Amino acid sequence: MTKNISVSKPVQRSLGYIIFVSIAAAFGGVLYGYDSAVISGAIGPLTSYFHLSTLIEGLVVSSILIGGTLGVGFAGVISDHFGRKHVLSASALIFLISAILQSTAPSVAVLIAARIFGGLGIGMASMLSVTYISETAPTNIRGRLGAVYQLANAVGIVSVYFVNAMVLSGHTSDWGVNLGWRVILGLAAVPAAIYFLILLPLPESPRWLIYHEQGEQAIKTLYLLNGETEGHAEYDRIMTAATAAQIHASGTHETLKNSAYIRKVTRIGIILAVLQQAVGINVIIYYAPMVFKAAGAPGNMQTLTNSMIGIAAFFGVLVSMWLVDKTGRKSLLLWGNAGMAIVQLVVGIILANKIDLGMFTPFLITLFLFLFNISMGPVVWILLGEIFPNDYRGKGMSICTVCMWVANWAISEIFPTLLAKLGIGVTFGFFGLMCVVSLIFVWRTLPETKNRSLEEMRAVFAHK
Repeated sequence: MTKNISVSKPVQRSLGYIIFVSIAAAFGGVLYGYDSAVISGAIGPLTSYFHLSTLIEGLVVSSILIGGTLGVGFAGVISDHFGRKHVLSASALIFLISAILQSTAPSVAVLIAARIFGGLGIGMASMLSVTYISETAPTNIRGRLGAVYQLANAVGIVSVYFVNAMVLSGHTSDWGVNLGWRVILGLAAVPAAIYFLILLPLPESPRWLIYHEQGEQAIKTLYLLNGETEGHAEYDRIMTAATAAQIHASGTHETLKNSAYIRKVTRIGIILAVLQQAVGINVIIYYAPMVFKAAGAPGNMQTLTNSMIGIAAFFGVLVSMWLVDKTGRKSLLLWGNAGMAIVQLVVGIILANKIDLGMFTPFLITLFLFLFNISMGPVVWILLGEIFPNDYRGKGMSICTVCMWVANWAISEIFPTLLAKLGIGVTFGFFGLMCVVSLIFVWRTLPETKNRSLEEMRAVFAHK
């Protein structure tokens, strides 16, 4: 690798450029959030249209997660080869095609296949958006910019609830069954097209460029992101790590099998990824009308309560962005999990005992989502983008995100059955206990990573 790289003229740090790069990459979260929520408006009408059983209904909802699991499984490997930006662009095109196929599906089999295909794109984007932001963001604001992905996710959720309401309002239920759900699913092509277009001017990840011997282009990007002095220091840190990786490659390369450090951070990443889903967040998003109806929301209020979910998510992430580089990742996770546990357990008791508190119970569920988006939602993604060494980040992120998607799929698939067999009160109580488990795990195993460069993470985790 070439170590002495210079540019022909000084390049100044541009805050606007930093923000644009992060928002453009994080727009993949809009796709993830939009598709996570879009099915809540379409599942009722299309269930009537195709006469779905409970099992097939669950498969339609969760099928995109099957594709997502496959997508994240190979996203790390192909992005290590082709670059983060190119694979992100491919993910946008995949989801665009999927949205068109879903809206025109002549049968439930085609619909499920189209959702699995779309999941490939969503899975790739969910992993690589965070990876790209982590590899480009300046150290002192990396947490804040990493949280932009979850903010984009919340924007997607908020958008889809309003879109669903607008599409279905003023029409008969027969129109919704015959055509409305197709319009809802087809409109997902709009954010996919926007995502593809805003990715075009993005630079490649500077860390990926350095590891592929394109140092001159990398340092220009680092100067824009960090300023000349810090950009050059960042370049030297990355080069030192890359040179060490080359030395290892000529001898014994670090792998999951032979490196205690990689095993440790991979184990932590997997458990955090699974716990993020085990607290029940996507059950509320995917089955919002069902959950709020069971919680006592009047029928004419369910659209409003669905919108409350998206708004709570949006403002929760804003709070997280304000705090994550000040209080740190660990503190947010501890306080967030404590709050979520209390809320979920209280909701479980209320629902198990069929206590009618009107809109107070839906309010508590909305509060849970607000707390999730301060803590587990954005912070787990931030940590997954931080903890792995540069030459292992793609593979490590793939492993952890696959586990996240598998957990997401499993919980979403079994939720209708749990609801029917155990009741909603016991189900919420279980999710509350998972919040307690998450709190204990974070308290005992996780070090603080704020204000530490990606190349310093080995030392950070060595002392925990």
